Amino acid sequence: MRALLVANPNATSTSPRVIDVIVRALSHELDLEVTMTTHKGHAQSIGEYAVEAGIPLVITLGGDGVVNEVINGIMFADPEKSKPAIAPIPGGSGNVFVRALGLPIDPVEATGAIMESCRANRFRSISLGLVEAIRTDGEEFSRYFAANSGIGLDATIIATMDKDRKKGANASPMRYLGTTLREYFRRSNHTASITISRPGTPSIDHVYVALIQNSSPWTFFGSWALDPNPAASFDTGLDVFIVRKLDPISTARAARRIIARTRRKTAASAYTSWHDQHAFSVQSDPEVPIQIDGEALGSVTRVKFTHHPEALRVIQPW
Repeated sequence: MRALLVANPNATSTSPRVIDVIVRALSHELDLEVTMTTHKGHAQSIGEYAVEAGIPLVITLGGDGVVNEVINGIMFADPEKSKPAIAPIPGGSGNVFVRALGLPIDPVEATGAIMESCRANRFRSISLGLVEAIRTDGEEFSRYFAANSGIGLDATIIATMDKDRKKGANASPMRYLGTTLREYFRRSNHTASITISRPGTPSIDHVYVALIQNSSPWTFFGSWALDPNPAASFDTGLDVFIVRKLDPISTARAARRIIARTRRKTAASAYTSWHDQHAFSVQSDPEVPIQIDGEALGSVTRVKFTHHPEALRVIQPW
């Protein structure tokens, strides 16, 4: 089988030695082409190239960001051409998409699982979420996501982490925890400005944060799964967790739900959840930050989320 490996050499847990081992292993069984990303957005153009070149399998080595870029390159490429399948090898700090697919978190073991699935021709189709957003200056952009998106406090934390990483800081679980606490205390005194609406029901106003999931778990704290919507799945619509209060008691209850991964009915006055949604909209004044698959994408005033079933073929590890 012909395949293209897209590797991010600057990913958190990737090294030249790891890349070399994986390239050698894959080359034994695949007609492999290798491309290293050199800048932000590069992986998206590589995804477009894979569609134009008719390559049936794209393997990524990096974090959720490089996976997301490749997926968007594939999805926004020529719709008349067949789209390659995706097989992600973990190389970042979170690797949420890899874990949601059931692949091993060790990159070498994940490579072995991918080769085994290729031999057995095990692939499946999964859904994707689509964001169509408008920034304050009127600029519009569209982007697919595989695992999750977030608006408000969640995206603020990721944007702050991105700034710290550019200064040389490591993306460790403890740094995420420290950043989360710092941004929480900064934001808890602010007025909530987000409104979320869906067809057929009243809108929800004064929202601080919305967590949108296309899979479960939402994210990880080290090896610990965090999951406000444990029923989320690649086989159903989008799940949404909405937080309207950030006082200590409400925040503690929401945190307990996320850590315990409970499916119990939520208290709508403080937070609520929607399951299996196919379309909903978000508005905010002033603008609020947004993240998609763990990547900060600036601030927006309006966003439309839609669910797209069986949009992407992926490796099936079991």
